[in-house]
Amino acid sequence: MAAEPVSQFYYSHRLKLHFWDWGNHDKPNLVFVHGGMDHARSWDRIVKAFQDDFHIMAPDLRGHGDSSWAPGAMYSIAEYLLDLSALLDIAGKFPVFLVGHSLGAAIVLQYAGIYPDRVKKLVAVEGISPPREITPPHPPHERLKNWIETMRDYEKRTPRRYPNLKAAIERMHKESPYLSEDMARHLTLLGSIWNADGTLIWKFDNFVRAFSPYIFNMEEACKIWSQIKCPVLLFRGLDSWTEDPYITGHIRSIRDHRLVNVPNAGHWLHHDQTDIFIRETSEFLL
Repeated sequence: MAAEPVSQFYYSHRLKLHFWDWGNHDKPNLVFVHGGMDHARSWDRIVKAFQDDFHIMAPDLRGHGDSSWAPGAMYSIAEYLLDLSALLDIAGKFPVFLVGHSLGAAIVLQYAGIYPDRVKKLVAVEGISPPREITPPHPPHERLKNWIETMRDYEKRTPRRYPNLKAAIERMHKESPYLSEDMARHLTLLGSIWNADGTLIWKFDNFVRAFSPYIFNMEEACKIWSQIKCPVLLFRGLDSWTEDPYITGHIRSIRDHRLVNVPNAGHWLHHDQTDIFIRETSEFLL
């Protein structure tokens, strides 16, 4: 078993994509999928608790971390699903165990609905409620116009440069104020690139920020979730922007589920309340 992960690459959709592999190949596959504008090494503290019992892999989604950017792509759920499917086919040994956060949670939930016999158990962190920006019922002509203008705007933008590591860490803290200093530093160092002038930029492609003009269809998502056969453990941070899924009713589409509401935790609750997350996840997976 590898104490530190091995950096590896694979191809999907003609893109060279990256993943981390912690070894222990004789054990069941446990795959962690990060959220938007994040990276695979965001899971490092979590992975340590499961290394003895699983073969752990964590991909950098297209446009994130050390994976290739995808010029001309929409960075849609369908494209991310395609990439995850390719990686899991490489890993083999179905059924697999899946853990995802935010965008990553949406991806693994849909994968389990599309391939219900390939997933043994699933953990979804903050993945039931899509961001409010992608659900309002704007007329289709407005959605398309907004998407076109957003794309044109991104073509003119350059990534924001941070003058030093401290400034980048402060930005990370602003995004998630519950983060410890060590975790904020860890996420920043592994999620940024140094420029020749000593400034830093984030690794992810700015275009991953844009939402598809073909809005997230919650009705279709619920139909996909209804096909999930495996047990599902869901987490929600009580200080997050996400809605109570029992009020919206969406969670009821997942037949075999349990929801853990975590106090004093925001959208990144696995960082904000790591001990709670590891304890609940361990009891569920093992």
